Amino acid sequence: MSRGNDAAGGRPFTLWREVSVAYLAPALMAGAGGVAGGQAELAVAACTSIAGTSAVVALLIGTWLQRRRGPRPWTTTLPRVVLAALLAVCAAAVAGLVGWFASRWLPAHTGVPDAPWLTRLRMDLPISAALAAGIVTWRWRGAQRALRPRR
Repeated sequence: MSRGNDAAGGRPFTLWREVSVAYLAPALMAGAGGVAGGQAELAVAACTSIAGTSAVVALLIGTWLQRRRGPRPWTTTLPRVVLAALLAVCAAAVAGLVGWFASRWLPAHTGVPDAPWLTRLRMDLPISAALAAGIVTWRWRGAQRALRPRR
């Protein structure tokens, strides 16, 4: 049975499509959960911090993977699951630091009041970043495998 260009129906890795899905999927799912559960804060966060983070991370990692300059063979030689997990953990760590910094620094140094949405950043950003990084990496690697000639 032929795999096509990747595991998701034979489509090559297309960055704009990945970024669009990275925004729409969490916005719709978390937004629906917020509406169904009567949590207006979650419904708003779904379209801002959750989906926004996911789209930005998908764009950054997808661009980095597509435009590799120089030899970086570890991105194609590591097992697919290891590469996806490694980039997901790295993205979550960076996003967690950004969320922590924003939730502490903004109220202390700007006119932004200490609000519940700032506290949500410490959770929303790393989870969204990890999921987006893992999924985009997984799909990119699948497309790379399909591009390699068969032996």
